[in-house]
Parts: sequence; C-alpha cells; structure tokens
Amino acid sequence: MTDFDSLAQHRLHLAQEVLHTEADAIRVLAQRLDHTFLAAIEAILQCQGRVIVTGMGKSGHIARKIAATLASTGTPAFFIHPAEAAHGDLGMITDGDVVLALSNSGESEEIVALLPSLCRKNITLLAMTGRPQSTLAKEADYHLNAAVDREACPHNLAPTTSTTAALAFGDALAMVLLDARGFQPEDFALSHPGGSLGRRLLVHVSDIMHQGDALPVVAPDTLLRDALMEISRKGLGMTAVADQHGTLLGVFTDGDLRRALDHHADVHATLVGELMTTRPRTIAPHRLAAEAVQLMQTHKIFSLLVCDEQQRLLGALTMHDLLRAGIV
Repeated sequence: MTDFDSLAQHRLHLAQEVLHTEADAIRVLAQRLDHTFLAAIEAILQCQGRVIVTGMGKSGHIARKIAATLASTGTPAFFIHPAEAAHGDLGMITDGDVVLALSNSGESEEIVALLPSLCRKNITLLAMTGRPQSTLAKEADYHLNAAVDREACPHNLAPTTSTTAALAFGDALAMVLLDARGFQPEDFALSHPGGSLGRRLLVHVSDIMHQGDALPVVAPDTLLRDALMEISRKGLGMTAVADQHGTLLGVFTDGDLRRALDHHADVHATLVGELMTTRPRTIAPHRLAAEAVQLMQTHKIFSLLVCDEQQRLLGALTMHDLLRAGIV
C-alpha cells in the first residue's frame, strides 16, 4: 500500500468514526427521553407567548436553527443572542414566554448572567445542557439532558457530537409539537410561500389548468379531421371528448392518432368516439398541482384532464404547465 493509499484510508476511517460517534450519541439520547421531555412539550403547548431560544458560540448556532425550525412548524419562536440580551434585548422577552437556553457546559457566562433577570419574569425556563449539575440546569424549570460521552473531535475538544445531539434534540421537540398541534402540509406552506416548497404546497390544479375557450374538447361524433384541428388550435397535444352535458367520455391523444394511422383510419370518415381512450386518468380541481405531477409520472402520461365528482369536464393541464408553474 502506498503512502497515498494509507493516508486515504486513514481519512476515510476518521470520517466514519465521526459519523458513528455522533449517531451513537443520538441513539443514547433517544433512550434517555423521559417525563421531563413530555413536561417541556406541555409547557410549550401551554405557552401564551413565544419560545425564545438562546445560546452562545456553537450552541448559539444550534439555537438559531432550533428557533427557525420551531417557527416554521407552528410554534412561534425566535433567537436572542445572550450578550445582546444583557444590553437591552432582554426586553423582547415578555410574561408568558418560554425561554429555551442551550449551553453544553451549563455555565456559559453570558447565559448565567441572564438568570436573575429571567427569574423575575413570568416565564418558563427550559435548559438544554450536557451537565445536569450545572448552574443553568439547576435554575431551569425543566432540564433537557443532552450529555454525550465524548466529542467526535480526535482531541475530544471541538464541539461536534454535543452540537449534533442538541440539534437532534431540538428537532425532536419541534416534530412532537408539530404533531401535537395537528400541523399540516398546507400550514407549512404558509410559512414558506417564496420557495419551491411553497409552490408545491400552495398551488392547486385549478390555479394552472386550461379552461373555457382554452380547453380542447369535442363531441364523440366529431370527425377525426375536425378533432385534429381542435388539437392543433388549443396546442395541448390532445383533446377531451365529452357529451352534450359536459360529461367526460374519453380523451384522444397523439398516441391514439398514431395507432389510428397504423390501422389506416380515414380522417375524413372516422369519428373520434371510435378511436378515443375511454376512462382516462383525471384529477379534481382542488387537488395540489404536485399531486398531478405524481399522477403523470406514475402513469407515464403527458396531460391530465380535470373533472368534478360527477365526471363533468372542467379543465386540462400538461407537464409543460407544471414546469412553467415551478412545480416540477
């Protein structure tokens, strides 16, 4: 084995050890959950204010992420820097709030310095530390024990396993709260209206479907020639076939046309009702556009007709429409 191979093996082994160490710590954390965790959940659910998350250094970075996750999943929350809190931002914390303070040692000077002021407020203090006997843990109403055996750092110094454990603990809090509040995908989308996630969860079929004069539709007794003209005019690569009451009977696509031409169908004499595909795939107008994508991909179709519960034709959409809407 060359020196290069030996070095590569060493680096891969170290990376694997980091991941194994952190994964093992999270598994231990899961086994440690008890009534204190449930009490902390209940305190947040009963909170009439907001959850204020704070932490210093690396714990501060984790605290910011926890606050963001809580806020986006139905629990009003924001991050306060403990040093800034001591210089005026403490006024952002009001009666009825819950404060979640993160400190692996439980002795972070900036956070400990806030304890007297927090105790004078009508708030619930949750502490997440790695030392149950620390000052912060003892002063808290509820202590969440995020202790780890060792850091993943080869020197057992750099915050690695401890920050991963705290981050996972925060996710566990957020997801249990999400479930307890009955938080749904539609609620999540309202917190993310600007990105692709918001588009996938907020855009419905009715928002992007072709309807009215833009909807290609012919009667079953329409000559194939005229059906092709309807397809060409509307530009969707297909036409719906409906009766005089607007009830969907079938669809005629370019695939149906190829099959008809293979059988030498006379476009001037053949009726589209003789060649259409009956019982085509449809979707309701109130369904999410993302569901239309899944339906098209599953059944390998390019277009989809939109119908109500009585199979009355309302619209149509294609994969191009979904692409333009940013759903795909």
